[in-house]
Amino acid sequence: MRQTIRKALLIFSLLLFPVTLYYFSPALIINAAFDGIVNGSFIVFLLMLILSVPFGRLFCGYICPAGGLQECAFAVNKKSPKQGWKNYIKYVIWAIWIAAVIFCYCQKGKIIGVDFLYETNSGISVSDIHSYIIYYGIVMLIFIPSILFGKRVFCHYFCWMAPFMILGTKLRKLLHLPGLHIKIKNKGACISCGKCSQNCPMGISVSENIAKGKINSCECIQCGACIDACPKKVLSYGMKEGK
Repeated sequence: MRQTIRKALLIFSLLLFPVTLYYFSPALIINAAFDGIVNGSFIVFLLMLILSVPFGRLFCGYICPAGGLQECAFAVNKKSPKQGWKNYIKYVIWAIWIAAVIFCYCQKGKIIGVDFLYETNSGISVSDIHSYIIYYGIVMLIFIPSILFGKRVFCHYFCWMAPFMILGTKLRKLLHLPGLHIKIKNKGACISCGKCSQNCPMGISVSENIAKGKINSCECIQCGACIDACPKKVLSYGMKEGK
């Protein structure tokens, strides 16, 4: 039931993407910074960072329209993408973009206002031909790699939103604060069937993490698919992590 609800929420978020696109736009933050404006995507990304401290990457698992689009691609390609140095590409993209945003605000010299609906049409992102070109360009940027290379490859390699939530999660662990995570409640009951890994939408080798005694991957989106797939109920959600 939980995974049905989760996927329904992702599909609903995807259907709303023409409305919400500009609230996830890194380019629009740069445009707003040139004008000295704190815009909608700035506020959304700030909230992602703050809320990731208690909730981790729950946004990615349940609400992200890009995640919904990629999970639709599972019907074509469910192969897990290769892990390794490519996972760091998103951090390079993120760091360059953050530097550009800071530079643009410094060039303006001051913040003159907050406009959550900046450059939208009464809050709607896709409202003219130019916006549709941007919209379908972003959709193809997310969808095509997922078809070619497998499970949520955009999340792994290119997503400019993921580093905010990974940073928030690492901050929580550094400060030893409580926060949502997947915990191993009964390691001895594991029968190494591999269903947890097979059902993970991020392609994480959950069974290997269980053998090591901790689910500690930065790519975990707290979706709970591994929990629901386990026939022996080895995994569960938890809030308090050990130091």
